[in-house]
Amino acid sequence: MKYAEQRIPTLNEYLCSRELCVFSFYTLGVMAGAAEEVSNGAEVVDLLVAMCRAALESSRKSIIFEPYPSVVDPYNPKSLAFSPKKKSYDRLQKALDSIMTIREMTQGPYSSIKKQMDSIDPLAHPLLQWITSSNRSHIVKLPLNRQLKFMHTPHQFLLTSSPPAKEAHFRVARKLYGSTFAFHGSHIENWHSILRNGLVNASCTKLQLHGATYGKGIYLSPVSSVSYGYSGMGKGQHHVTTKQELGKRYNRINTVQQGQSRFLQSRNLNCIALCEVITSKDLQKHGDTWVCPISDHVCTRFFFVYENGQVGDADINTQDIRIEQEIIRAIETKPI
Repeated sequence: MKYAEQRIPTLNEYLCSRELCVFSFYTLGVMAGAAEEVSNGAEVVDLLVAMCRAALESSRKSIIFEPYPSVVDPYNPKSLAFSPKKKSYDRLQKALDSIMTIREMTQGPYSSIKKQMDSIDPLAHPLLQWITSSNRSHIVKLPLNRQLKFMHTPHQFLLTSSPPAKEAHFRVARKLYGSTFAFHGSHIENWHSILRNGLVNASCTKLQLHGATYGKGIYLSPVSSVSYGYSGMGKGQHHVTTKQELGKRYNRINTVQQGQSRFLQSRNLNCIALCEVITSKDLQKHGDTWVCPISDHVCTRFFFVYENGQVGDADINTQDIRIEQEIIRAIETKPI
């Protein structure tokens, strides 16, 4: 019992990718239930697919596309169609391209969805199962009345990517030192790994993309424009959405029309996370750039996605009392 108490909160660290475990997982049909979420969690599934696609299409895919799928061959259950031991990015890309759009997948019962996908590519549906079941984060689309209006996007999610053990350590630290909120910007290609491995200190490792000017740690900022730059929103032309445009787009996305794409069909996606960070002496503040060297002191809370160059207000500051109050209200509202 003691072993079970210690092991359960850290189960996310022991998900096995060995072939025997993958075969057992497939044979028991565990992944089937996860893929059925396509019917009622279309927007989240589409986001997971978009993250997977971005990582796979990245020039850094050999580093950031981690984990690589372990998928049983539907025609030969004793072998793996996709395996970390024998990577085939081209075949993986083909299967990913064959996954139907979320709008198409939400038409008809789940059995019909699977049949349609199997007719396109026999590895498309198994890959979709893996994408949904391998996600270790709790991610839920926020309803309109829970969304943070200052972020100017209808694509807002509640995101908890920390395992129970880390959240427990975080709560203890929060009681001792208090906490505040800050943005974390990272290109969408990195989130395939972040959702499965957690937000980690990538400074001075092969995962680092930007320099570590202020030393090792997780880089954050209370100012949205700083983190937008790290997420890739600083490239190209961008447009801040007005309240009127936001309302029209939200209504359009949530209106079901035959043959109309519903969500995240753009290949030009940017994203940003809003995190809660412990305000201990370890948190280093260099103006609007903060560095937290202790990964357990940073937990994701919200995730925002922007399409086709759209961005939110560049002047948002989480230290503004009105902004902070809106964040707290969204968190403290009855769970989704």
